[in-house]
Amino acid sequence: MRLLIVEDEQDAAIMLAKGLREASFAVDVAFDGESALEKMHVNSYDAVILDLMLPGKTGVEVCREIRASGISVPILMVTAQDAIRQRIVGLDSGADDYLTKPFDFGELTARIRALLRRAPAVQSGELRVADLVIDTRTRTIKRAERTLDLTSKEYALLEYLARREGEVVGRAEISEHVWDESYDPFSNLIEVYIQRLRRKVDVPGLARLIHTRRGEGYQLVRLEDEA
Repeated sequence: MRLLIVEDEQDAAIMLAKGLREASFAVDVAFDGESALEKMHVNSYDAVILDLMLPGKTGVEVCREIRASGISVPILMVTAQDAIRQRIVGLDSGADDYLTKPFDFGELTARIRALLRRAPAVQSGELRVADLVIDTRTRTIKRAERTLDLTSKEYALLEYLARREGEVVGRAEISEHVWDESYDPFSNLIEVYIQRLRRKVDVPGLARLIHTRRGEGYQLVRLEDEA
């Protein structure tokens, strides 16, 4: 899942981005409201962490412009101000949730996961595709009751495919949601990680779940003729 952090304190933003990347999220960072809006119109994000106090456009103004443009991405507003009135203003501007600084990193990630679960296609913290089970809260994966050891990026790719179960997902979509803006579209990174996942998920003796659709993309599904 790809996140956008909008935070003017650069050291704090960089540290937060580092922690979220270690938690298997792809992360872009904007240090002001204008940059955030530019990125929102160029990239597709799964959630936004938006600081209330920003130079130039405030977080409330950014949030209102995002909603006015028809973008329904989940927005978690973050601020050092704990006044109830500020929380009301933030939520009324279009934010989906509110978190006061200083916050616990575990609570932040839990709130992000909760926002992602509100999407119609995902109603719980557990994703299942045949005998593959992904616990998004603990980031543990089991296939046929055997725990799989994945890297952060392998996990992120597998989770994204699982959220799109049965759909053929192209390279452009994968790069948008699993990698950040530093991704090189001419690289073969996606193919490399698909092969790594295949070696860990589609082991001998089990039905294949990861399929390549030539010229289209990749699909995570158990096909009936391979059951």
